[in-house]
Amino acid sequence: MATKRTREALEEPKGDPVNLFKDVSDSDADTDSEDSVYSGLEEEPDTDSDNDNEDADSDDSYNSSDGRDAEKDISSIPLEGGSTDSDRDEEASLEKAIDIKAHTKSRNSGTAQATMKTESSTPQRDEYESDSSDEEDIRNTVGNVPLEWYKDYDHLGYDVEGRKIIKPKKADELDEFLNKMDNPDYWRTVTNKMTGQSVVLSKEDLATIKRLQMGKHPKGVENQYEPWVDFETSEVMIHPMTNRPEDKRSFIPSKWERLKVGQMVHALKMGWMKPTPKPKMDGEEVEEEEKFYMLWKDEEENDITKKYRARIPAPKIPLPDHYESYNPPPEYLFTKEEEEKWRNQDPDERRMKFLPQKFDSLRKVPSYPRFINERFERCLDLYLCPRQRKIKMNINPEDLIPKLPKPKDLQPFPTTQAVVYKGHTDIVRCIAVDPSGQWLASGSDDKTIRFWEVSSGRCLHKLSTGDVVKSLVWNPNSAINLVAAAVSRYVYLINPGLVDKLVVTKTDSMLESIKPGDDAGPSKKAPVEWEEIGGRDYEAGYRFKLSHPKEVNQVTWHGKGDYFASVMPKGDSNAVMIHQLSRQRSQNPFSKSKGLVQCVLFHPIRPFLFVATQRYVRVYNLLKQELTKKLLTNCKWVSSMAVHSGGDNLIIGSYDCRLSWFDLDLSTKPYQTLRHHKKALRQVCYHKRYPLFASASDDGTVIVCHGMVYNDMLKNPLIVPVKVLKGHSVTKDLGVMDCVFHPTQPWVFSAGADFTVRLFS
Repeated sequence: MATKRTREALEEPKGDPVNLFKDVSDSDADTDSEDSVYSGLEEEPDTDSDNDNEDADSDDSYNSSDGRDAEKDISSIPLEGGSTDSDRDEEASLEKAIDIKAHTKSRNSGTAQATMKTESSTPQRDEYESDSSDEEDIRNTVGNVPLEWYKDYDHLGYDVEGRKIIKPKKADELDEFLNKMDNPDYWRTVTNKMTGQSVVLSKEDLATIKRLQMGKHPKGVENQYEPWVDFETSEVMIHPMTNRPEDKRSFIPSKWERLKVGQMVHALKMGWMKPTPKPKMDGEEVEEEEKFYMLWKDEEENDITKKYRARIPAPKIPLPDHYESYNPPPEYLFTKEEEEKWRNQDPDERRMKFLPQKFDSLRKVPSYPRFINERFERCLDLYLCPRQRKIKMNINPEDLIPKLPKPKDLQPFPTTQAVVYKGHTDIVRCIAVDPSGQWLASGSDDKTIRFWEVSSGRCLHKLSTGDVVKSLVWNPNSAINLVAAAVSRYVYLINPGLVDKLVVTKTDSMLESIKPGDDAGPSKKAPVEWEEIGGRDYEAGYRFKLSHPKEVNQVTWHGKGDYFASVMPKGDSNAVMIHQLSRQRSQNPFSKSKGLVQCVLFHPIRPFLFVATQRYVRVYNLLKQELTKKLLTNCKWVSSMAVHSGGDNLIIGSYDCRLSWFDLDLSTKPYQTLRHHKKALRQVCYHKRYPLFASASDDGTVIVCHGMVYNDMLKNPLIVPVKVLKGHSVTKDLGVMDCVFHPTQPWVFSAGADFTVRLFS
């Protein structure tokens, strides 16, 4: 009878085992009463993590508490026929069947027995204790998008409702330091990258991290390798785990595997894929084949590289801009001044090759006259011009700009206008300062030479020349008070008599003691005639007059004060004449002309002569009578020239608004070219004591620059523009005609077309 009841209990669907336990919840009892023992095998396991947790919790509670109650209740069930040994055996088998059924239910929930035992040993946390779950805790819904994409935005993602998650305010280093000092939980605070919030790790998290660092199980299982109980195959089941019919593809060969194998076979045939080498046996050594390379063989390129490098596509024509429209905006149209400036420019320097024009309609636009020319030039470029690929370099533009010192750190230099010398009635073309710096001489188109006191601006002496004064230079020898002036075809030597009487008397005595030197031959005519002046002109200050065959434009002294040179641009082979004061002798150093000479200068130390033509500067050695260097000015018309007191540097001004600095020890090309003037340069000059040089231009300005020349040959000169001096007004398209520095002070004098001479200090 007991055996029959035991069999009935095993065959009962689920009602009797559930009714045996008093602590089972009603929901579990209702659900289990309608299912069979094997009904759980026919259903697919639930993928919901929350349901799995609930089943696991219910199973854990079943294993922990209800198990004991079940044993207690089973032992207390009265059986018919009394309590016998066979009845006890049946009760034991019934308990075993109940345990197997409970284990089957735990298998369907997807939880291993070892995990259930571990979790049942610790108190379970109520999942409804917090109002958030695992899925709801994911507030940032960006998915697998890299957070670096949001680094330039003020938000770092979107929440479930699609609203932006604003980045939290970042603390600076001071706040971070204070937080580190004051917050006791700072060491276990981490930042959530998804939300940007700070999260404090709990003790359980720290324990898990510590166990991971020690190489242990994350949950601290004492015995993580418990014996496995196979619940699925321990008993033969009646029904399969799933009734899903098999797919058709499971009975036929895979199409994609066939394609993959075909690709691998093709790779093996082409040699792209190498077979797996055989594993080496213990103690077996594989001999590697030695590879030999041809030492003298040229590097060959494959066919793909040759084809790639063979043809370079032609650069495309730039797209038209707004100024090429038939009805451009007003700001793209030229004004009268801009149009005149455009017409005066050289075709190579023009930014645009045509003048923008405006028409009311497209039908009024005439034919483009340069269309054929541009098409022809384009065809020539495509046919004749070689092509080369340019590799673009990513360079910061600020790195290309030289780091120059501030102008205030380079003082002293002239900054303000101090004195204005008024008295001339026409353009002042040239000025000169005596070696002491006390007197100033100026020559003008009003056919006069005036001598001024530098400090007061008073005109102390005036000489009439009878023609325009082109050049004026004071003798650099302080023991001689003598001025050389170029007027028309003559060079006058003048003793103004302004300095100490002893110096004036000594100068006259020296000039009277001079005897004319012998010429090369009696039959050869002297190129320049020396004439001694007397009478009223002598009392005015004139001492000698040198007559030249052509008009003289420039005169310059040698550093010692005995030699001086004159320039006649139209003199052909006699363009440059060198005169010796102590012997009253003149000579022509060149037998033929090398070009239209603009100006000449003596080297301050060596016996060199600088001769500037329109586009070149030639350096001649007067002792060896040979050409030493030929400097390439890179300008169209040289106007002026100045030599540094050290003799190794040279500056050149030109009528095309350029100032070129030459380092004679470095190269024959300009070391640096400045284009800070808007119009032609008339004069350039160096200071004898200070690292300064200046340039005068027709734009009415004098620009003073700092030019430091180092004794160290490895350092290049430092050139820094420091001041733009304005004061002269532009008259008849002429501005500042001449400029010269004070010999001892950081002052500069300028002569302008506005009939004035100005001192800037």
